Amino acid sequence: MGKASRRPRSERADRSARPLPAPFVARPFEGLPNETDWVAMREIVPAATATVRLAADRAPEGAPAEVTIATVLPLAWPGLHRETGEVLVGIQSGNASGDTSRDIASAIALAAAAEPGSPVTVLPVATADSPRLQDVLDPDAPFEMQLHEGFDFWVADADLDAEGKESLDRANESAIPTVKLDAAPSVFWCRIGERTYVRWVLPFDEDAATNALARLHAAGESHLGGDGRLLGCFRSSGLLIPVWEVDPQAGAADFEEAVAAMRTKIDAAAAATEPLTAAERGARAGLTNRQVTLR
Repeated sequence: MGKASRRPRSERADRSARPLPAPFVARPFEGLPNETDWVAMREIVPAATATVRLAADRAPEGAPAEVTIATVLPLAWPGLHRETGEVLVGIQSGNASGDTSRDIASAIALAAAAEPGSPVTVLPVATADSPRLQDVLDPDAPFEMQLHEGFDFWVADADLDAEGKESLDRANESAIPTVKLDAAPSVFWCRIGERTYVRWVLPFDEDAATNALARLHAAGESHLGGDGRLLGCFRSSGLLIPVWEVDPQAGAADFEEAVAAMRTKIDAAAAATEPLTAAERGARAGLTNRQVTLR
């Protein structure tokens, strides 16, 4: 029986020279200022923007000093270079690789290089050599989210034709009313139809956050403000986002005190080191069954 054929050396060399795919990163925004707000903008906030400052010595070539991060842009574009020179990046446009941080950094570079007035419509797959947000952003610059009632920030001061106005109106009608609470970082009240919810991006890794909520649930302490029922949790970007259904007759500001009290309880439960009790393990299993992974 003859020897198995081998690939030519040149082909093997070409294959080894190809960039490796970007490794999967479960917590892509870790290490950035306000990691939980990055996750909120990525997943649960409909219309918001924030300004980031690029590191002067590591910014993509031709990029401005600052870039606007947006939840979403028209037609789910990953990026847009406005006629004014402003660069916008939409972070709800989907993943191209296993590392959202690399994907967004790639969108920044592409939007900066685009001709003024041009969008970035396709995001190439990032590789292991692609820079991450942690590589190109100024780590000392704050990340401050600004919520919007709709998507008028898409057009700034530009005049729209009838078709563009209609498209913007449809987007604005679909925006879920959302309010950011002050009692803890990354807590959002929102109204969907006739029901209202509080969504909270917790700053702990998923296991620690799940254990903390399990301890509270087993102790009968998981309600928000007495009547707010913990429905379950979203999982996204390595963090947990518990969701409470709350009184639809109450406004967002009515939950500040309840959130402050719950923050104290969650922090204490997350800091606990003793093993979970049987009741807490049961509560954890129930919570795990009510977790939904976002992207």
